[in-house]
Amino acid sequence: MQLPERTQVYETPIFDSRRWDRFVARPGDVIVCTPAKCGTTWTQMLCAMLLHGSTTFPQPLTQLSRWLERHLDPLDDVLAAYEAQPHRRLVKTHTPFDGLPYFPEASYVFCGRDPRDVFLSGLDHMQNGSDRTLADARQRAGLPEDFAMPQDPNQLFPLWLTTGAMAGMEDGFPIGSVMSLTKTYWQFRHLPNLLFLHYADLSDDLDAELRRLATFLDVPIDEAQWPHYLEAASFASMRERADELAPGAHFAEWRSNRDFFRSGRRGTWREVLSPENQALYEQLASARMEPRLKAWLEGGRAAAGSPENA
Repeated sequence: MQLPERTQVYETPIFDSRRWDRFVARPGDVIVCTPAKCGTTWTQMLCAMLLHGSTTFPQPLTQLSRWLERHLDPLDDVLAAYEAQPHRRLVKTHTPFDGLPYFPEASYVFCGRDPRDVFLSGLDHMQNGSDRTLADARQRAGLPEDFAMPQDPNQLFPLWLTTGAMAGMEDGFPIGSVMSLTKTYWQFRHLPNLLFLHYADLSDDLDAELRRLATFLDVPIDEAQWPHYLEAASFASMRERADELAPGAHFAEWRSNRDFFRSGRRGTWREVLSPENQALYEQLASARMEPRLKAWLEGGRAAAGSPENA
């Protein structure tokens, strides 16, 4: 079986994949590897509950499971925090698979989402960024202090679809690639240490998807704890714990931590995106992705079956 290889370097005003050079893996590490705004924090929450056998953790989730590549989080601090953890570690990444070192002893958990939902959720994300976060991104990108992205979704959507967030990507600027990034994982969907989750499946049947995840991570299912897990992973419960769960909350990334969990945006693209932009998406998505991948990315296992069986 062909294994992933690290052949690319990915750098943006937000992150740098070269920060993985200093990471030392351990057997049992869990790497949550998702496109941005594709249920990353939700997936981290589910993994953390299973790994720790509890709905509460030794540290706030924002510190327990940090985004390794994020410029604003000093690398020495991130690595020291991971080295100090005596338990199975949970690492977050938004790097394509060909930009990551591959660790056979680790478990990789990918979460997908309809790209159109991702786009609208990404707009909410950008509007909620703190002044410090936005200023840092502008400075690293060499943009003037008064630079601002268009606020009209239909003006920004074609740019996001046709401009790469990183070199070698077909889509994603400025929110992050979904289609190009997903393809780097999809080609390795048969690996036994890579699991595909989907935002729609988690939304429709969290119980079944959490059980799939527990089996994949080789964590015994505790039926007594199970109802507590499902409640803690609900949208409302996570919003109430926003200060400990919102990514980057430990360095004030957001104007409002609660607003990070403001809305799932599922399916609202039908009312927001113009007919012309919906048609553009269909044209480009159909050209860029094989039919099974497109169906899965838009609708999950319920729509297209399990990726590993494709």
